[in-house]
Amino acid sequence: MSNLAVNKRAKFDYDLQETFEAGLVLTGSEVKSAKAGHVQLKGAFLDIKRGELWLKSAHISKYGPAGINEEYDPTQDRKVLVHKRQLKRLIGKKQAEGLTLVPVRLYRKGSLVKLEFAIGRGKRKHEKRETIKKREVNRQIRQQMKE
Repeated sequence: MSNLAVNKRAKFDYDLQETFEAGLVLTGSEVKSAKAGHVQLKGAFLDIKRGELWLKSAHISKYGPAGINEEYDPTQDRKVLVHKRQLKRLIGKKQAEGLTLVPVRLYRKGSLVKLEFAIGRGKRKHEKRETIKKREVNRQIRQQMKE
C-alpha cells in the first residue's frame, strides 16, 4: 500500500476521531495520473448529496499521454464508494455532532486506488497553537538527547 497523496493539513486543522476506507470512481486517465503521484488533497473535503458521498476540491492533474481533452476539470467532484449502512452512520454523526468529513490520504491497494477519510472536528486557533508548542518541545527534547 503505497501513498499517492497525503493531506498533511488534515491532522493540523482537525481533531480526527475515526477513519474509514473507501473506493473512488475515477476515469482511466485519472487513475494513471493518480498512480504517477499527481494528486493534491489540500483543501479537499467530502460532502453528502442525494444519498451519495462526493469528494470535492481534490486536484488530480491531467494525464499528458492520454491525449487532448479540452473539457477536463482537475478539481471536479468525484464519487466515493461506501456501503449504505456506513453512509447512514456518517450522515447521523455529521448532523448530530456537527463534524466534518476530511480526506486523509489516497493510496494504492493492489491495483485499486483507495481513499482514507476521517470524521473530524475543526480545531480552533488556540488548539492549533498548542499543537505547535508540543511539536517544538518534542523537537527540543530530541535535540538535547542527541547532544
